[in-house]
Amino acid sequence: MIVLLICMLIVVVGVIRKVPVFDEFVEGAKHGAMTTIRLFPFILAMILAINTLQGSGLLNVLMDRVGGGLEHFGFPREVLPLVLLRPLTGSGSLAVTAKILEQQGPDSFIGLVASTIQGSTDTTFYIITVYFGTIGIKKIRHSLMTGLIADLAGVVAAVFVCTKLFT
Repeated sequence: MIVLLICMLIVVVGVIRKVPVFDEFVEGAKHGAMTTIRLFPFILAMILAINTLQGSGLLNVLMDRVGGGLEHFGFPREVLPLVLLRPLTGSGSLAVTAKILEQQGPDSFIGLVASTIQGSTDTTFYIITVYFGTIGIKKIRHSLMTGLIADLAGVVAAVFVCTKLFT
């Protein structure tokens, strides 16, 4: 109901200001379609990279090799796939989080850590691909490293806070 009221308000204000509302709408739709076409190669590349990572079994190898060493620091091995996928894909990491919550339970330590990681990190590669690709930035400079360091800080903080609060 609120969305409908806002749309009607925009049309009424446009008519009062003598703006050709329909023509502006069509022009905006054209720009939106062009943006979608411009973004498609970047999104397709990201989807292919994610599917290759999952399908190759590399994720399982990393979990086996790295996960055991991280458990000495209180890091649950079961959330490693989430940590690796979160910078790449929001929907993929959400699916991993849902699987962790289904297997471990939402009130378990592992479930709490996974939920905290999901909420305190971001899809760094997706953001850089889509937003920088949209406005045509080719040299990302320090943006990628800064985003990944922020994600790492979110993961470390999630484990630390959950350890202090829930164990």
